[in-house]
Amino acid sequence: MRYKLPIQIIELEDDNFHLIVLSEFSQGESGRWIVDTGASKTVFDENLKNNYSLPVENGGLIHTAGIIDIPVKTKVASMKPFFFGKLLVKNLQVALIDLSHINKLYSGAANIQVCGLLGGDFLMKYNAIVDYRKRILLLENTEKRFKIPRK
Repeated sequence: MRYKLPIQIIELEDDNFHLIVLSEFSQGESGRWIVDTGASKTVFDENLKNNYSLPVENGGLIHTAGIIDIPVKTKVASMKPFFFGKLLVKNLQVALIDLSHINKLYSGAANIQVCGLLGGDFLMKYNAIVDYRKRILLLENTEKRFKIPRK
């Protein structure tokens, strides 16, 4: 099944565009996510503790690196079920990072707060297509249809 999510396009600086989509959490709260096609892993704000659970064991650490060369150790969490439009997202594994610095930037430039970044893991899983002309993100629930083979 295909899902169409409206995209909000934020221009933080001249020719510096960021794509934002909305989600709804179980408590009725909404969250804004940056669609980040350059990120390999989906990231969630560690300060929003009501929306995720940590693994019981201590094995939930990964190393992440962004565009700068400093690797960061992050905890891995499992998101509680939430929605993108009518798409129910369950068991999404995310890297937890303090997004205060990102929210300071977005708050000053566009008066918004973000809860996370949708990375390549999520975008591949849901066969995402960004339609800039229509300003929509198309997602397809492909869980039961196929898995991408590993080499």
